[in-house]
Amino acid sequence: MLTLHDYLPSQNGWKARVLFGLLAIPYQSKLVSIFEGESRTDAFLKLNPAGAVPVLELEDGRAIAESNAILIYLAEGTPFLPVDRFLRAKVMQWLFFEQYNVEPVIGSLRFWTLTGRLDRNKAMVEAKREVGARALAALERSLAGGRFLVGDTLTIADIAVYAYGHRAEDCGFAHADYPAVSAWMDRVRDAIGPGYPVHLYGIDPHAAG
Repeated sequence: MLTLHDYLPSQNGWKARVLFGLLAIPYQSKLVSIFEGESRTDAFLKLNPAGAVPVLELEDGRAIAESNAILIYLAEGTPFLPVDRFLRAKVMQWLFFEQYNVEPVIGSLRFWTLTGRLDRNKAMVEAKREVGARALAALERSLAGGRFLVGDTLTIADIAVYAYGHRAEDCGFAHADYPAVSAWMDRVRDAIGPGYPVHLYGIDPHAAG
């Protein structure tokens, strides 16, 4: 059985959980206590030398790190990753966009906000807010008149961008300022359905401080 090395408050892990559910793929979850150093152990670093979650461990022991790489692996041969060369490249475009402009920006601001780390990172906050606003504006332009990021159906591009994008209000962005993005978020939420809770860092007593 596939094993997902995961940390529940991580929206990167959330992406994989959602796709596992949508594809009805059985898997086992192995939780990693990142604030207690479990992602820096020799055993974990053999799975992912970067020491980050999530990691997908295959039945034969091989491992895939980086959440969007995991999405690609799981989605291969399914409607969530188009076969058409152009549409597939467009999915990749949004996966790269998410990793450059959403996760390290909105994801970082959210993490600092929810764990009381904004002040210690204040030198970077304004710049990240500017980049985050530009990313949401780019999404707004891209989604004007479109149902999903690539075509008319949900793909892993939507799952990836939605993961941290729909939590932007946790760190001070207003979804109401981006009506096309807000409408898209509603469509993604309806498409994935219930059953994929967002776990805040408060569930981890080691997150604060």
